[in-house]
Amino acid sequence: MLGIIGGTSLLFADLPALEKRDVATPYGKAEVHTGEEFALLMRHQHNLPPHRINYRACLAALAVLGVDEIVAFGSSGSLKHEIEPGSIAIPTDYISVTEIPSIYDFTIEHIRPELDADLVRTLGDLVPEARVGGVYAQTRGPRIETVAEVRALAGVADLVGMTVASEATLALELGMRFAAICTVDNYANGLGGETLTYEHILAVSRANARRTERILEKIVEQLA
Repeated sequence: MLGIIGGTSLLFADLPALEKRDVATPYGKAEVHTGEEFALLMRHQHNLPPHRINYRACLAALAVLGVDEIVAFGSSGSLKHEIEPGSIAIPTDYISVTEIPSIYDFTIEHIRPELDADLVRTLGDLVPEARVGGVYAQTRGPRIETVAEVRALAGVADLVGMTVASEATLALELGMRFAAICTVDNYANGLGGETLTYEHILAVSRANARRTERILEKIVEQLA
């Protein structure tokens, strides 16, 4: 079963009519919208900022429903001048400069973290306008990164966001394949000319809502 995780980039999209369910997990309840062919989870449910999201409950809820592969939509900032705002990127690796949650609190278990290469290739074929490749760096949020942090991250990564690395790691721990489509909503702090605000990020998401809808429709048609 296909799982879709959405965030800021899906806030203004017209989403399919699905049944809303509260799914109980060992880590708490998570709200998931379900259909016969796929499940949609909005990560910022109850308007929670990135550092307050119960990632373990969210990913466990998808696993409980029988999801075996996940495509996450993530809003991101560009760390490189050549990755322009308004573009789409499909990363092939990730790093995190903050704590990553785990389901392994009482056992010693080491997974090999990765973004699923086959799923990345499939998404690249479905979204030919996307840039395939690069590293996603996760910061804690909710604040935007400092100019100095952006300069440091640009040496090792191409995109910066606050959610995808946590979701990817938990998905793998729970036996689900995972890949991400990142909407590039802005240049990271200090890289562009504009003053970066959350309102600016929302405006870009609103402007690209129809494009995001079309991408979601393609993914559901081909993978669900």
